[in-house]
Amino acid sequence: MPRATERLGVFGGTFDPVHVGHIVVAVETRHALTLDRVLLVVAGDPWQKRGAVIAAADERFGMVEAAVRDIDGVEASRVEIDRVGASVTADTLEALAAPDRELFLILGSDAASNMGTWRRLDDTRPLCTVVVVERAGEHPVPPGPEWRFERVPIPRLDVSSTEIRARVAAGRPIDGLVPPGAVRFIHEHGLYAQGQ
Repeated sequence: MPRATERLGVFGGTFDPVHVGHIVVAVETRHALTLDRVLLVVAGDPWQKRGAVIAAADERFGMVEAAVRDIDGVEASRVEIDRVGASVTADTLEALAAPDRELFLILGSDAASNMGTWRRLDDTRPLCTVVVVERAGEHPVPPGPEWRFERVPIPRLDVSSTEIRARVAAGRPIDGLVPPGAVRFIHEHGLYAQGQ
């Protein structure tokens, strides 16, 4: 009997820090597209954000791992951290590709509109179906007619990693904005404290 194909969601980011908006994207996309798993792929060397990332890659991975520990079908991935060099989507998809696996690249509308700046963009196309999450009022455009493309509507949550970092630095609470495991990790490791 032939082995069933795994439907694997790939949701990359700096996750500096991970917050509830990221978790909603992963969970909603998994449900909407009947994915077996969604990987939150922590960027090792996010070349488009060099100089803007605060926490180290291992710290960001630790936060994501703590955040998703008890969420069925959602996992943290080190695939980009463990690879030397810049985090390039095509490289990540090639590392995750397998004959019995179908890949779904999950993007926010901002990341989708930025695809034209990606390294190895043409190599990315045959490796995955692009999934763009739509918040209320957003209407992302498919990356092109030759791309496999899906849209997934998600609730609009006005939360950002920038805001979370500012709240921590100011000594304000982040409970409810960040998953509990990640809140503990941030406090235990003294991340984003004032002066960091």
